Amino acid sequence: MKFFIDTANVEEIREAATMGVLDGVTTNPTLLSREAGKGFYREILKEICSIVPGPVSAEVVSLDAEGMVREGKELCKIADNIIIKVPCIREGVKAIGMFKKEGIQTNATLCFSPNQGLLVAKAGATFVSPFVGRIDDVGNPGMELVRDLVTIYNNYSMATQIIVSSVRHSQHVYEAAMMGADVVTIPFKVIEQLIRHPLTDVGIEKFLADWDKVEKD
Repeated sequence: MKFFIDTANVEEIREAATMGVLDGVTTNPTLLSREAGKGFYREILKEICSIVPGPVSAEVVSLDAEGMVREGKELCKIADNIIIKVPCIREGVKAIGMFKKEGIQTNATLCFSPNQGLLVAKAGATFVSPFVGRIDDVGNPGMELVRDLVTIYNNYSMATQIIVSSVRHSQHVYEAAMMGADVVTIPFKVIEQLIRHPLTDVGIEKFLADWDKVEKD
């Protein structure tokens, strides 16, 4: 399973990259807005692409297919590893097909149902992003959507890769791995959660305490 980081914060991306487990980055207008004052959004995206050689998702804001394609082509000029995020709406499905004809990779975002995931896969999306945390927020189990998409795509050998998105905690990552999702995109704080375990901390404390005794003998 691939690990993407869900942020536009360059410092977080650099730190995550030092662990050697980072395969890509996902951004969106909200995440980029949080970096206001740190540079023009295109400059931020260009720097991110220089840090991570894998896919870097950049989202269009137009709501018509032609506008999405126009924006997407401009975003692709930033770096070769830019992937265009397109919302799971009717015009988005059209745009995905248009992007595919141009050889431009896409990430179908804001996916909340298996039917949306099926449509964008048929249109030729490179990735689909089911938002599991937001589904959890309204009282439904978000990971069920991931399970359904894994089954549907396997049934028909669809090439679209599943990016488990809107991840809130390490349990989402564990469940995604167990279900066979292709990618999880996670905030920096969740990456830190993955490595932590209280028994590891206790074990280190005990080893160091015992080593102090050896040094004194």
